[in-house]
Order: sequence, then structure tokens, then C-alpha cells
Amino acid sequence: MILVADSGSTKTQWITETQSIETRGINPVRDSKEHILEIIRTELMPSLHSADVSGIFFYGAGCIEPFMSSVREALAEVFARSCIEVESDLLGAARALCHDDEGIACILGTGSNSCLCKEGRIVSNVSPLGFILGDEGSGAVLGKRLVGEMLKGSLSHLWDLFQDEYQTGISDIIDRVYRKPQANRYLASLVPFIVRFRDDAGVGEMLLDEFSRFLKRNVARYERPDLPVNFAGGISNSFAMEIEKACNRCGMKMGRILPRPAGELLEYHKKHVV
Repeated sequence: MILVADSGSTKTQWITETQSIETRGINPVRDSKEHILEIIRTELMPSLHSADVSGIFFYGAGCIEPFMSSVREALAEVFARSCIEVESDLLGAARALCHDDEGIACILGTGSNSCLCKEGRIVSNVSPLGFILGDEGSGAVLGKRLVGEMLKGSLSHLWDLFQDEYQTGISDIIDRVYRKPQANRYLASLVPFIVRFRDDAGVGEMLLDEFSRFLKRNVARYERPDLPVNFAGGISNSFAMEIEKACNRCGMKMGRILPRPAGELLEYHKKHVV
């Protein structure tokens, strides 16, 4: 049996041909091996028998060297007889969206990323740089822009509604963004408010501008206007219409959108089993 994992910082989807299991997110940049083991043992294993799993393909946020080794070691302690492959969430998106074809794959979630891929491998990648220097089009940057536009005046008509919904004020926001950890996750948590007011003219223009920035600063760098631009991630799914408008504005072809790539990754690996 093949087990595929699609992991973000908030939640992980584990999928086989017969079941789908959701656990807390795993990010080896943030989480210790012991913490990862605790999640696997307490949240995943009650629903699985390790002896039934022949291969594990784990794709996740933060799965870069040298951090990804802690994920591999934690899995190996539980699935001692399984072949284990740990890769980045970006490679997972590339394989799910494009399989072995040449294409452009993008992730728009709490953060953002993109790549040019071919034959199931990443050929080129523009560094996302995180939500302070980059991550255009991500949930964190959309939340950052929302707060900034409300407080600086262009979306001030939404400020009272925002305060009522989140029971917050300027000092609370400053504290969450500048003093407390995981400011990116806090800012991304404001996306439901943006979804609610997406038809507001100012919010609509902000969305179109931000997704256009993502395409211009990242996707355009691959210099492949002949290829459709494919997307994975919750932000992609929530704002499909606005992303398509941004693609049209930037002269790019809109491709597929996958909210979560685990199902397609399972199909990809079933085809590649020797």
C-alpha cells in the first residue's frame, strides 16, 4: 500500500487508495523530530497498520535540507520496513499539477511559491523569500495588505466591520504582527474577511493587483508564455476568478487549480511503482 502525505504548517492530509486521514501540520523547520513522531503516533497510526505500507511519499512545507531529515527519521521509526521519500511541497505541487509534463506549478497558501517543472522534477525556481520580502499572492501577504489598506485609508470603510468581527484594534494587530511568533499565520487567518468582501471595489482591485504581482515577480521569470500556469493551495481555490483575471491582465494562460494535491500525487506514484 502506498501512503502519500501533503503537509502544510497547519494540517497534513495522509491518503491511501482506501482512506484519507488528517493530522496536525508538520514543518521540520519549526518542529522537532520528537514532535513529528508524536503527531504520527497519536494522530496517524490509530488508523493505519505500518506493516501494510510499502512506500511513503511525504511532501511538505519546510522540507528542505538539512531540516527534512527529521521527517524521514521520524517516519522510519514507525514504518521501519517502508521505502520513504521526503520532498518539498513545491515538488508535490509540480507532480500533482503537471505529472511528468513540462509546466509551471504554483502554490498559493499561507505562503507562495512557483516553479518550472519537467519529467516530475523542478527545473527552475524563483525564491519566494517569505512574507516580508516576497510571498506575493499568499494568505499572509493578502492579510498584510488588508490591514495596511484599512489603516492607511484606501479601505477605511471596512475598518469598523473588521474590528467588530475580530474584536481587535490597532494595538492588538501591532502586537500580533511585530511581537508574537508566527505573524504570517495570523495575517493569513484574516483571509476569510477578504473572501467575504471580495466584491467590494477596493478589495477586488487589491486582489487583482496582488495576484498580478505574483505572476510578474515570479512566473514571468521563467520566460515561458507558451505554458499554462497551474495552481495548488487554499488561496488558489478561494480566489480562482481573481487569479484568472490576473492571468489575463498579464497575458498568461490559466491552467488547473488543485486545492489539495494529495489525490493527484497518489495517482502519480501509482503510475511510477516499479
